[in-house]
Amino acid sequence: MDRRRFFGFAGSSFVAAAGLVGCRGGQVGEVMKDGKKDMVGSHAAGAETYKPMIDEALGKLMARQGGLQPASAPGPAPKRICFVGLENASSEDLGDFKEQIIEIIDTKINTSGVFMQISRRFTESGLRDARIRPDDLFKPAKQREFLAIMEQQGQPFDYLLFAKVTSGTTRNNDATQKDYMLTLDLVNIQTGTQDKESASIRKGYRRR
Repeated sequence: MDRRRFFGFAGSSFVAAAGLVGCRGGQVGEVMKDGKKDMVGSHAAGAETYKPMIDEALGKLMARQGGLQPASAPGPAPKRICFVGLENASSEDLGDFKEQIIEIIDTKINTSGVFMQISRRFTESGLRDARIRPDDLFKPAKQREFLAIMEQQGQPFDYLLFAKVTSGTTRNNDATQKDYMLTLDLVNIQTGTQDKESASIRKGYRRR
């Protein structure tokens, strides 16, 4: 083999090898079918944690307040819920999952047939106009002020809903256990009574 053919062969082999290495190190994606389990986050909570907690806590709360039924089923007019926000008191940043949690709760309420969720746009506008924070709504005077503003917007409601995510951490050398909890607090603005429900999931992390 002459030198020109040898270096040509060596160059093509190098390009091919580089291509293989590039493919091996590249990122790929897949569309996950409905029957496939959610991925488990290796460093923080994700779909495998938040979705089951929402299903459990909200399902129990709605069932206790009147039972879940199809929206097409006959019955009294749905009670109106004003979901005033999600508080993150955990050690982890919720990131884009914060909006996901809010939207999932919103959708499940509106399809329960028992309750109807007021649009977040009206809720956020009402809070701005009243110049109050969600925590202030536990005060009766602030509740009445906020309700008056919402009624002016044509959005009266029967219940206030608060959501909170918390976590607790247990460490054992290189292993860590996280206890995640989602708490829902439903307040009847006519009677002032509260109905509270929570769901929790334990998750272990360890270094290999």
